[in-house]
Amino acid sequence: MTTVTAPTSGGPPLLGVADLRDRPPTKTIVSDALTVAHRNLIALIRTPTTLVFSTVQPIIFVLLFRYVFGGAIKVPGSVPYVDYLMPGVFVQTVTFGSVNTGVGLATDLQTGIIERFRSLPMARSAVLAGRTMADLVRNLFVIFLMVGVGFLVGFRVQTGVLPFLAAVVLMLGFGFAMSWIMALIGLASGNPEAAQAGAFPFMALLVFASNAFVPTATMPWILRDYANHEPVSAVITAVRFLSEGRSRAAARVLPSGRVVVGNGTTFEHVVVAVAWIVAITVVFAALAVARYRKAV
Repeated sequence: MTTVTAPTSGGPPLLGVADLRDRPPTKTIVSDALTVAHRNLIALIRTPTTLVFSTVQPIIFVLLFRYVFGGAIKVPGSVPYVDYLMPGVFVQTVTFGSVNTGVGLATDLQTGIIERFRSLPMARSAVLAGRTMADLVRNLFVIFLMVGVGFLVGFRVQTGVLPFLAAVVLMLGFGFAMSWIMALIGLASGNPEAAQAGAFPFMALLVFASNAFVPTATMPWILRDYANHEPVSAVITAVRFLSEGRSRAAARVLPSGRVVVGNGTTFEHVVVAVAWIVAITVVFAALAVARYRKAV
């Protein structure tokens, strides 16, 4: 039975709690999440400096490694360093961009907006899902911007349009997964400064201890084993295979100096990357929602 709450000062009646029970739960969560995502996108459009500054850092990394360090870094085979570099920069961009999720949620907690959401007849998980969906849209814009920057500095796709679009989808999925980790950090920290400070060491350990900028063969064996099996490296490797092809992306140098093509197909590396994305999303989405219920 549907209940209606009378309005306090004219206007249409407000939906009561029973209305939510009458609606399909999935439809409720999706519609509420889309509403929250729309709210966050409007806030992003009204503060374009946030979007501008989020692109400055990856552009600096591109210019720094392409023109300052690029001449001193050698990669296996005949792959130009810029083609090796850009997939790493793409994944680094969405990884560091996920920090905005944690900072945004911490800001909402501090300003009391979360308390207002709590008073509304809406799904609890929609607040987090809406935030991560809005950041997914922002990542799409940033990725295509960085692709344009990459082409300006010499990056070229060797496999074709469809494989590269698959690489973009993979990067968006990874950025979405990382947003759930940052959502948990933001909710646990309670304020924007602590969220940003807590996120950076975690992000640095994932991004800089990976195969993003240099081959892992020159690393000490403990660090090399870590770098070869952590999620950022897995996604970067899959993006390289999708954008360069196996003959270029899998090239490695033996101790004798001979260049060979390593093991693994594009499909295998994509499956590993997707497995990481799904695992991170499932685990940290559940943890973030549980933390959100306690926080509010």
